[in-house]
Order: sequence, then C-alpha cells, then structure tokens
Amino acid sequence: MSPLTLILVGFLLMVLGILLPLGMMLDVVPATFALCFLAFAASVAGVFMGIVGASRYVARRR
Repeated sequence: MSPLTLILVGFLLMVLGILLPLGMMLDVVPATFALCFLAFAASVAGVFMGIVGASRYVARRR
C-alpha cells in the first residue's frame, strides 16, 4: 500500500473517530458500548496508520 493511501485512510479513520462521539453527544447516534469502542479504535488506528504512512513517505523520499 502506498504511503499516501495509508495517510488518507488514517485521516478518514480519525474523522470517523471524531464524528461518532459527536453524533453520540448530539443524540443522533445511540451511545452503545460497541460504538464507543469503535470510535476509540478508529481514532487509534487512524493515528497509527497516519504515522506509518508518514514514515514510509519520508523513507521513500530519502
């Protein structure tokens, strides 16, 4: 997978990790344990994928 794809997927996961709790706070989405865990997991996976993508991008440019 290319580094830019990893960064993009990481960004989308981070956005999902922000929008899900926002929807729970506004009572648009019910706040269940599974959705709370999914939001947390998406946020952590997004950060991890973004860091891996950025490091691969820098390594490829050197």
